Amino acid sequence: MLRLLSFVSFLAIWWVAAAYADGTKLPSPPAVLDVLLAEARSGELFLHLGATLARVALAFALAMTLGGAIGYLMGRVRLANRLGDPWLILLLNLPALVVIVLAYIWAGLTEVAAIAAIAINKLPTAVVTLREGTRALDRSLDEMATVFAMSRWRTFRHVILPQLAPYVAAAARSGLSLVWKIVLVAELLGRPNGVGFEIGVAFQLFDTPLLLAYSLTFAAVVLIIETLLVQPFEARASRWRPRAA
Repeated sequence: MLRLLSFVSFLAIWWVAAAYADGTKLPSPPAVLDVLLAEARSGELFLHLGATLARVALAFALAMTLGGAIGYLMGRVRLANRLGDPWLILLLNLPALVVIVLAYIWAGLTEVAAIAAIAINKLPTAVVTLREGTRALDRSLDEMATVFAMSRWRTFRHVILPQLAPYVAAAARSGLSLVWKIVLVAELLGRPNGVGFEIGVAFQLFDTPLLLAYSLTFAAVVLIIETLLVQPFEARASRWRPRAA
């Protein structure tokens, strides 16, 4: 109910602002809706949105897999942490734009370069989160697994993974919010399709209704994924933890 009220308030403020603003700079909601429906009927909206979501999924999966493995290794092995920490600091402070441009220069304006650049920008946040989660593991539970002669796989699945699950959820939430932003920049600079590409075209044509149509559709998809996938996963990952009184 509160989300619906928030959405209605947003529409009302937008409608009022559009009534007093220049229509070419801030079109009304019906004008944007007309453009959105036209793009949907032509199939362009779903084509570009699908391309963007595919890049997000691939880059996110790649970054979480590599970031989780590297973070776990750095949290467990002191030598790996010392060797990897300078690279981690570098990647954390390297602007996303630089990574994307360098990827396109070195690998060309290809799909592989775009996905790699997006994944590299998300990678250090996953590494940091999983490294801290690994450091926070309860050593007494490792000793218990050793006493009961549990195999490495069973120990990882039943002892380590449940403790790391909240950190994986946190890395997924923060990483996904980062990937959403970076993928648009990568598409704007070097891809022939996607929401970022369409936003770039709208900017060049000064077509504000088209720009808002794609931006708001993208924002709506982000909210849906956050509500239906990310939040339930985060709640499930943390369900074993005792609740505060």
